[in-house]
Amino acid sequence: MTDKEFLKQAKKYAEWFRITNGGKFRLKQIDPAETLGLEADDKEKAKETLERGVELLTKLQDELYAQDRWSVLLIFQAMDAAGKDGAIKHVLSGVNPQGCEVTSFKAPSAEELDHDYLWRCAKRLPERGRIGVFNRSYYEETLVVRVHPEYLGAQRLPEVHTKKGAKKKDLWKQRFQDINNFERYLTNNGTVILKFFLHVSKEEQRQRFLARIDDPAKNWKFSMKDVKEREHWDDYMHAYEQTVRHTANEYAPWYVVPADTKWFTRLVVASAIVHRLSALDLSYPNLSSDELEELKVARQALVETETETAKS
Repeated sequence: MTDKEFLKQAKKYAEWFRITNGGKFRLKQIDPAETLGLEADDKEKAKETLERGVELLTKLQDELYAQDRWSVLLIFQAMDAAGKDGAIKHVLSGVNPQGCEVTSFKAPSAEELDHDYLWRCAKRLPERGRIGVFNRSYYEETLVVRVHPEYLGAQRLPEVHTKKGAKKKDLWKQRFQDINNFERYLTNNGTVILKFFLHVSKEEQRQRFLARIDDPAKNWKFSMKDVKEREHWDDYMHAYEQTVRHTANEYAPWYVVPADTKWFTRLVVASAIVHRLSALDLSYPNLSSDELEELKVARQALVETETETAKS
């Protein structure tokens, strides 16, 4: 498969699941089991296509690093066992570690709670020429915290947000606005943002939890807390839908990716990233005439050194 052929296919996958107009989005529009017609027999072919995408991403990342103009932020959000870690591992397997950093955000520390909720993520933003990956992110503030509003107490927000009778919906509206403004600011300064919600079904999550229990090599992945959170499934689905509806736009789109079929999930994620980076017109820097002249001088000096060494 040529680069051109892959990019044509990548565009199809990217556009199918990209959300840029959140107001029209409904979570029921995306079936977690969707594979766009690809069957189980297509698994090996899809893997080969993914490998081609990884190769192309490697090339684009090298140009991104050399050009040093853009930075890329990839945000992954999902319910437990949806496959975030696997998607990150497989899709970015060919990327130079010097040009990529993955940050996993857990429950905030005491220090982080003493700052605004964007602070800990802002510290980990990628610099120009690099790809930053957030495994969970500031969106936890409109997802987990929305499902568990009791967590707001630890944030010690101004009284206007916490006093009895305060409208919580106004708080979420404000946070959506803050996040949109933050992402607009980042894109204005050269950060390309792609946000992925890996949409797994409740039944598929159950099967994956059982696999973690039954396979000793996966026991370490299992947590009773994850099972407990299943009791809030509907609340989480509502929180995800509202988050996408209010924060999906052209400059920082959401990709709501079906996650019941892992190989398809990874193919879509890789396609979306490659499709977006290929539109940046990345290239290796062109040297000035003076710099090219310096190269000639340096080359001549190295050749002469080799000649002198040979004579001696």
